[in-house]
Amino acid sequence: MIRKFLLLFILILTVFIPKAYADEIFKITSVNLDTSNSIIALTVQDSQDAYVMEDYKLVALENPKRAYFDIESSVLTFPKQDWTFNSGALKQIKISQFSTNPNVVRVVMHLDDDFNTDSITFIRVKNNIIIKFKNDFCNNEYFQNTYRDEHSSSSDFYEYLTLSAPVMEQEGQETAPAKKELRLNTQYYMQNVTPKQDAVLINGFGALTIERPMILTNPSRIVYDLSNTLMNTKIRNTEYKINETDTVKIGQFSVNKARIVINTEKVNNYIPIFSADNQSLLIADYKKVNSASLAGSESNIISYKKAKIEQTSTMTLSFNEPVIHGTDRTKNQLIVYLYNVCNYNEETFKSTFAGTIFANANITALPNIGLKLTVPLEQDALVSTYLGADSKTFMIKVKEPRKTVIQAIIPPKSTASGKTVVIDAGHGGSDYGAIREGINEKDINLNIAKKVRDILSKQGYLVHMTRDTDVFVSLEDRVIFAEKFTPDIFISIHVNSSVRPEINGIETHYYHQESLSLAQTVHAALASAIQTTNRGLFKSKFYVINHTTMPAILVEIGFISNDAERAQLTGEGRKQATAKAIAEGVNNYFKQYK
Repeated sequence: MIRKFLLLFILILTVFIPKAYADEIFKITSVNLDTSNSIIALTVQDSQDAYVMEDYKLVALENPKRAYFDIESSVLTFPKQDWTFNSGALKQIKISQFSTNPNVVRVVMHLDDDFNTDSITFIRVKNNIIIKFKNDFCNNEYFQNTYRDEHSSSSDFYEYLTLSAPVMEQEGQETAPAKKELRLNTQYYMQNVTPKQDAVLINGFGALTIERPMILTNPSRIVYDLSNTLMNTKIRNTEYKINETDTVKIGQFSVNKARIVINTEKVNNYIPIFSADNQSLLIADYKKVNSASLAGSESNIISYKKAKIEQTSTMTLSFNEPVIHGTDRTKNQLIVYLYNVCNYNEETFKSTFAGTIFANANITALPNIGLKLTVPLEQDALVSTYLGADSKTFMIKVKEPRKTVIQAIIPPKSTASGKTVVIDAGHGGSDYGAIREGINEKDINLNIAKKVRDILSKQGYLVHMTRDTDVFVSLEDRVIFAEKFTPDIFISIHVNSSVRPEINGIETHYYHQESLSLAQTVHAALASAIQTTNRGLFKSKFYVINHTTMPAILVEIGFISNDAERAQLTGEGRKQATAKAIAEGVNNYFKQYK
């Protein structure tokens, strides 16, 4: 959703002329819309540490409420922009070549009447000029989310924005504004990919966020997704060799997500390492990383802060110089490599976080230079990390899992794996589910559920089915049935349907926080194995995944309303591939999270 207060837009400014020539011209080459933060960021090539920019002056005007600023010695290389927005406190943006002698580009923002323009300042941070809004809705430290456990978030840019822009006639005359749909799908633009020895380097601009990696088998590989990322079309679907045995392939996985797949037997060795300005990402074998080669300048931890709001706790570390960091998320801990950090105060660190969920966190030294921060975590906790705009502040945010009541009597589990799974074949009996061309959803659900049961049973799981024949079972009875076995996980299998026959693809639904990891791994396996549209993860309040107390998901394995997909879903090949992928997702889940 568009934020309540102010829409962000980013002007990407490319400097083609060396900085030494003060009178040369900046060429503004593109403008991108973004809803992620309440800022305006102008990207340039080479700047130093953060400092307030005195050269840029914001001029506030009334009747109507608006503000503008000028970019001196600059040329707009695309037509002037005049956008009218249908929601939010930002009503209109005008970007134009204000004059050509001298060359000045002017940006005018029309705002809500109650917006205080005195709170806006200009800051130079690395290769960005940030126009910062100090109102309560904008964090003064302006944190960028560098890592998150979630693979699907409310902050992702799935939405569309309707705006009005003037249409230019051939004669150069403007007509009345015409509405058009604009897809807001990017926060980071991936420009280049460079293979390194035992690593791959990603370069681009914007705010870079990487998600919790997924480990898949057959073949062995680790998968990293970059949320809200758009790739340069020239580098999509390319594969690189990074050592004698390992390769990496990078592609545009969905409209707002890039995917990095490293084929390797050493899946636990690769970690993401973020540059100080969060514009570049190095995914490397952490055992072969030379921290001294990453450290541009040495830094020390100079202050420590803690906070807690409801279930969410934060640890904030401040540094005297920009920090270069890497993250490694395992089953029960977060490891942060502070590659250029030398010193910290252990007594202050321990006393600050005593009595919090970070009480058992510890810091140790890396070889040569750097520190290693280890944070133990509860199972199913959600973790995110953030980097301050000046790269001198680093924050860890942990959302604790929902507490569940443990039943007094737990039946023993007698399988070789020690894991119990309940498979729920959706619908049944008088409840046919979706129907198309004489094909019933209930029959497809049951057929695939049995295949999943057979695969998992052979692997040593104890599997129970809410129904294994064509009978009606109420939603309440399905939950009661599952609860009596106290299983480790619950999976409900369904086929989707739509009034739009062209829609196809797979979806995975979860509701409770502790079910997210299961949803991520099973969905990743399905998306990798089935050649269809990946419609993503959804937080949905379906009865069987809302009322069960174990990790529970509902998979929609395709659309019966799509002629081509319906034909596949009734074929043995698609059924077997689907069952095999669900089982692989279950195995990956227990390997990574339990």
